[in-house]
Amino acid sequence: MQDRGFTSKAILFLFLGALVLAGLFYFRPVGQRDGGRDGRGTEAAPVEAAAVARGPITLRRTFNGALKARAEFMVAPKVGGRIEKIFVNLADPVDRGQVVAELDNDEFVQAVAQAKADLAVAGANLAEAQSALEQAEREFDRIGTLRKRGVASESQYDAALAEQAAKKARLEVARAQVMRAEALLETANIRLGYTKVTADWAGGEDRRLVAERLVDEGYTVAANTSLLLIAELDPITGVIHVTEKEYALLQPGQSVRLATDAFPGESFTGRIERISPVFREDTRQARIELSVANRELRLKPGMFIRATVELAHLEEAVIVPEQAITIRDGQAGVFMVNEEEMAALWRPVQVGIREGDRVQVEGEGLAGRVVTLGQQLIDDGSPVFIPGDEPHPAPAAAENRSAIPR
Repeated sequence: MQDRGFTSKAILFLFLGALVLAGLFYFRPVGQRDGGRDGRGTEAAPVEAAAVARGPITLRRTFNGALKARAEFMVAPKVGGRIEKIFVNLADPVDRGQVVAELDNDEFVQAVAQAKADLAVAGANLAEAQSALEQAEREFDRIGTLRKRGVASESQYDAALAEQAAKKARLEVARAQVMRAEALLETANIRLGYTKVTADWAGGEDRRLVAERLVDEGYTVAANTSLLLIAELDPITGVIHVTEKEYALLQPGQSVRLATDAFPGESFTGRIERISPVFREDTRQARIELSVANRELRLKPGMFIRATVELAHLEEAVIVPEQAITIRDGQAGVFMVNEEEMAALWRPVQVGIREGDRVQVEGEGLAGRVVTLGQQLIDDGSPVFIPGDEPHPAPAAAENRSAIPR
């Protein structure tokens, strides 16, 4: 019984030892395994490969943002009063200078009538002063003639001269009163005109839309109370924020493609119009304003947007799949496939533009096929084979080496 138990333990130890040896064999680096597919004393590692491409590649970035009205104008009356009529409503088009509301004008009409009456009185006073001056001048001339004949005295002459000067002064006062009455009448007319509230914005397009209506007819408002918000929507402004990394690649005039959830599957064309010269301290981002054509007025302020900007473009570049990029000892590179010897060749590269799963690289010897899967199994010079490829004939030197007894 003891011999039989000893035998069982020995068999178990032998089995475990065989498993350990098999594990050491299969978990060693591929280049250290004996035997192999290439006849050089090493076993070829299975990998996947793709062709290195040449052609154009573009660096694009998509930023989230929102739409804003290009310009807004708040309509407000210059005088207070009761609103009798509002001629436009939400979303109505408004032309520059159009009358959009009217206030009760009874008080202002009366003020104009009063100013006209005051002007008439001032005019009558002016006419009276003019007549009095003419009479005083005739009297002065008569006294002057009599004085020369010795009939009138010096005191009479002085009195006539003083009367003439007084009439002249009165005439000047009457003229000033007329000017004042005319000014008051003009002011009354202007204030009467203010009861017709117009949309007189400066610059931009001659037609805008009513974005908000803030009051209704019958309200009594004070001067400068907001009545309507009128917005310019064509073109419309998109606002995005970018970090320092993308900031240096942006410049006014760059084209932008916009997408919004309101119109899935559609894109809108725009361009960068303004770039903020400062970064916000709380977010470390800069404001970028986009100008977007909006002839049909489908885009509205407040809509969420995704703006895709072309940051860089190369017309002729070396392009590899993104999964081909490998990091070894802190250096980015790729494994090229030596088609003659079916071996992996390490090539350090400088990574450039990324577009989807395509990457632009710069380096030497980047032609043919590049390893995209299985890089962890190989080193520079490791033999490889690509499942699905036609069997590749080994060179004569390799055949001679395989004939050497091991």
